[in-house]
Amino acid sequence: MSELIEVRPDETFDVEAVARWMSRQESLPEGLPEVRQFPGGKANLTYLLTFSDGSELVLRRPPVGPVAASSHDMSREYRVLSRLWKSFDLAPRAHALCEDESVIGAQFFLMERKEGVVVRGDVPDRFGGGEDEESNRKLSTVVIDTLADFHAVDPAECGLGDLGHPEGFLERQVGGWSRRWEKAKDEDFPLADEVGNWLAAELPASTVTTLLHNDWRLDNMAVSPDDPGTATAVYDWDMATRGHPLADLGTLMGSWFEPGEAPANLSMMPTLAPGWLSRDAAVRRYESRSGRDLGDVDWYLVFGAWKLGVILQQIYIRWLRGQTRDDRFESLGDGARALFRLAAARRP
Repeated sequence: MSELIEVRPDETFDVEAVARWMSRQESLPEGLPEVRQFPGGKANLTYLLTFSDGSELVLRRPPVGPVAASSHDMSREYRVLSRLWKSFDLAPRAHALCEDESVIGAQFFLMERKEGVVVRGDVPDRFGGGEDEESNRKLSTVVIDTLADFHAVDPAECGLGDLGHPEGFLERQVGGWSRRWEKAKDEDFPLADEVGNWLAAELPASTVTTLLHNDWRLDNMAVSPDDPGTATAVYDWDMATRGHPLADLGTLMGSWFEPGEAPANLSMMPTLAPGWLSRDAAVRRYESRSGRDLGDVDWYLVFGAWKLGVILQQIYIRWLRGQTRDDRFESLGDGARALFRLAAARRP
């Protein structure tokens, strides 16, 4: 039920080449599909392929233009989604991976379409348009409860027991995002460096390992059109790995804004809608649902806001350098700096 648009002119691909490649694979639809684009998201690109027999597949590929070597890993996301569905049925099942970049200029994979309502910055009219407190509360609880349920999945049961390298995970995360900030910044912003240094100096002990999504937010989920408290899908698994589960909680809380915190033009979730759980209440709900010790949660709250700031800066610098013409990204530099300030303010 997600909205669809005509493919953006600078994000087209050779549909005939994809159809030829598909014809050489097993158990895939045949013929030339109609292609439309899912407009949401600011990184990987996602398209709906509809075939003459009515069957549908979703194509995922990296963004157009130069990208960091370690990001937008299609083979990693394919591996996760070709297995995770067995234990976590909200994850779409991946069917085929194309590693031959000559087909469309990048690797891509095909997966099933899982439908539902994707809620972004505003609550849609079908759920009360932001005025229905019960619906708003359900949206805030479903994103927390589904995260706790995901973290309860045994990686080994779905063939992901060797995913990533959980040893030293947090240290690598801080170091890696610090390096990404250095490569993406368009001007010095000392507060971002200061927070990064604080995170490195205050690393908590990492004694628990679960599967991680690494970009958990409400707009990376879909809910039932009949009940905003029922999840139907979770998307965007390209950064999935294993590590400490509070890294996911911190990422989610990075955009769980309280009044006065949200950067201009960056309402990623309707967290200010009446009935929506406060950040503290959401953290405590996760604690109750998961049964985990949240003694170090403040560190993860700082990390989540700081990491999101780096992500926005990475997207913004691509726009600034002319590597994308998507004008949604023009204000993300200011958004990144606002998040760095928010991360600094969250330090205990």
